Amino acid sequence: MEGSPERHSKKKVVAVVGGGLVGALNACFFAKRGFDVEVFETREDIRQAKIVKGRSINLALSHRGRQALKHVGMEEKIVSQGIPMHARMIHSLSGKQSPIPYGKKGQYILSVDRANLNKELLTEAETYPNTKLNFDHKLQDWSAETGLMTFVRPDGSTEEVEADLIVGCDGAFSAIRKQFLRRSRFNYSQTYIPHGYMELTMPPINEEFAMKPNYLHIWPRNTFMMIALPNMDKTFTCTLFMPFEEFEKITTGDEVIEFFQKYFPDTIPLIGADALRRDYFRLPAQAMVSVKCSPYHIGDKCVLMGDAAHAVVPFYGQGMNAGFEDCIVFDEIMDRFSEDFNAVLPEYTRVRVPDDHAIADLAMYNYIEMRAHVNSKWFLFRKHVDNFLHFLMPRAVIPLYTMVTFTRTRYHEAVERWHWQDKVINRGLLFSAAGAVLGGSYVLIKNPPDINKLISPAEKMWNRLVALRTP
Repeated sequence: MEGSPERHSKKKVVAVVGGGLVGALNACFFAKRGFDVEVFETREDIRQAKIVKGRSINLALSHRGRQALKHVGMEEKIVSQGIPMHARMIHSLSGKQSPIPYGKKGQYILSVDRANLNKELLTEAETYPNTKLNFDHKLQDWSAETGLMTFVRPDGSTEEVEADLIVGCDGAFSAIRKQFLRRSRFNYSQTYIPHGYMELTMPPINEEFAMKPNYLHIWPRNTFMMIALPNMDKTFTCTLFMPFEEFEKITTGDEVIEFFQKYFPDTIPLIGADALRRDYFRLPAQAMVSVKCSPYHIGDKCVLMGDAAHAVVPFYGQGMNAGFEDCIVFDEIMDRFSEDFNAVLPEYTRVRVPDDHAIADLAMYNYIEMRAHVNSKWFLFRKHVDNFLHFLMPRAVIPLYTMVTFTRTRYHEAVERWHWQDKVINRGLLFSAAGAVLGGSYVLIKNPPDINKLISPAEKMWNRLVALRTP
């Protein structure tokens, strides 16, 4: 445990509302600083629950999340329970598989199980004697002036708790954030994308993974896609992302098989036709929402973190990582301002809002990249160019994905740098092409060739250029 004797003599109470991933990690951060921490979660303790309710999209843990876990001594344990994914594996309609590495050799993201990670973080939070976990506590109301909260228990009884700081980590439909909405000068937007998601399971074959495990598998089909992430039990969690109207067109088991035969034929023997017929109708397609808001605080009494502040769609694999980075950014600001909430909370809003808005926009963009751009020869060509330039000039040219996933470059700065690099590289390619044309023209004028011998090669070159720009 860290902290000065003076801090321990006047312990402040921090109430973390929400016992999910960000709430449980935040409890560790605040407890490590010596605060009295109380965590309040609406659901029962998932470590004792027979059925864990909630989202189950696999998570991709990367550098930002790992740094936050490292700060509370959890990185090695969580990494040991994940599966490295070194590249995207693109599955074409014909069944051809093509890897696109995420970064340099040795760089990878980790497929981790959401429920298991949540359990590990709750258990870690409980190891601090100044932390108390309260389950089955639903927030009914709270005061931004006094820090007084009222919780309802399953039996209908209520409990009042007062805290020096309330930390809202209660998800995209945050009860804490509702109080923010009642106040003036609070900006809020919520956007549902027209696509939903559905999860399917690909079982092991002969007790081994049905596909290569160290990849994030993608079946991009331009307007929709399916992905698959490996699990420790040798299964893959397959997630189909598609417009809701497309989901609704499929109403029978035979139509499910027809759809998969048309778009994902290589997955039918791996998932199993009977399992597809059954599991497709087990749950309806789920919605995905993007939430932006500002400011993230009220006075010195309350602050929002994680999905409560910035729910993002899952296509950049940064939702959890951004939420975990919230914890470490807040902690760094606490160091700078000596834990003075009056100064810390406004600074946290000032620093974090532009970054979280940037990653929300990037996540939207990356859906188009994953489902469509990866089919484009021009996109793949640009990837190779970017990676080659990064190899030659590692500090001058850094691919966007590398900045977002393998560094803690601020999200909004990564986006600004990406736009600048993109402009410079595209101009460089244009000037190079123009130079080659002019140089070639000069040689041809000086040494005119037999025109008939050039027609056929020129046609072939033109066709190749057209193919490069066509997905």
